[in-house]
Amino acid sequence: MKVTVFGATGAIGSLTVDQLLAAGHTVTVYARNPAKIPGHWGERVHVVIGEMSDTGAIGAAVTGADAVISALGPSMDRRATGLPLIEGTVNILEAMKREGVRRFIGHATPSVLDPRETPTLATRAIGLIARTALPRAYAEITGMSEAIKDSGLEWTIVRFTAPKDGPAKNLVRSGFFGTDQLGFAITRADIAAFTADQVSDTRYLYRAPAISN
Repeated sequence: MKVTVFGATGAIGSLTVDQLLAAGHTVTVYARNPAKIPGHWGERVHVVIGEMSDTGAIGAAVTGADAVISALGPSMDRRATGLPLIEGTVNILEAMKREGVRRFIGHATPSVLDPRETPTLATRAIGLIARTALPRAYAEITGMSEAIKDSGLEWTIVRFTAPKDGPAKNLVRSGFFGTDQLGFAITRADIAAFTADQVSDTRYLYRAPAISN
């Protein structure tokens, strides 16, 4: 498949690109800074450079794609201002509609509920901590998620709580709080693998599965 990845130079995004390439997909990456493109990708990826406000560049990046992955996530820097990723996500979604691209996979935390999920003690606690400790980031992640859910596209939002470095455990629990047995910690490598798998897996279409090791 032809897959476009936003946030491709981040910790999870770069691992996702690696997974997509290993699976034989054709990958386009969208990045702000060309210096951050990993050298080992070489000519195996097509690179589009632009800001999240550049609708023309975003449109060029998604043209011809079978699926789009957004590994974008809010800055945890308390000095950060504004909600740029909400606008950026809307720009991606609108570009997909213009170009006839239907499949979208994004990221969030369990502070964002799946449409059919009942709040639990865990999701309430995660949401409370996020709203209290990082209100700007919380507003951004919830705003991004609402835009995705309301887009009319074929979306999946992959939710995780405590990403960590280290090799993939290749053992991922996925599902929904209140009905499935889920933990919190998960390696970034496993997040990337699960995310990459969603481009051809429709099991979680219009759903926001939570994942953990």
